Amino acid sequence: MNTVFLSLGSNIEPEQHLADALRRLAALGKMVAVSPVYESLPAGDPDQPNYLNLVVLLSTNLAPVALKQQLLTIEQALGRARSANLNAARTIDLDIALFNLDILLVGKRHIPDPDILTQPYLACPLADLAPEFFHPETGQTLSAIAAPFRQRTDILRRDDVHLLAVK
Repeated sequence: MNTVFLSLGSNIEPEQHLADALRRLAALGKMVAVSPVYESLPAGDPDQPNYLNLVVLLSTNLAPVALKQQLLTIEQALGRARSANLNAARTIDLDIALFNLDILLVGKRHIPDPDILTQPYLACPLADLAPEFFHPETGQTLSAIAAPFRQRTDILRRDDVHLLAVK
């Protein structure tokens, strides 16, 4: 079994789309844990709603390429529209953040996701799920990576959002 951390984000009807994505991800393996939800400002295009982000810890038999294909299928089913604007609003964004302790290239995506080191919307929920998990390239714990982001005002932990209860 592979230990995989998946990042999820949405700023178009985010509570509904994230809940739908969680239900679909459960079919890909055993959903071990779901992080708290974080609200973050949109990157690159401030004239859109804030994002809701979270991380899922999934235990799966799927190989990285097969898993990425399943994520793309879920995105498509949930109305993800890709455009030339990489910062456009989206119904759902699903990515592999960490795959075991592997260092991989899946399509054009580097795993571990480089945003783990630079973006609080990814670092904080990862640290909530697995604070002592080591980043395979830096050797830092996820808790140490997230520590500098914890005091920032551009990210807010949203304990009031309970996605698994959304029907």
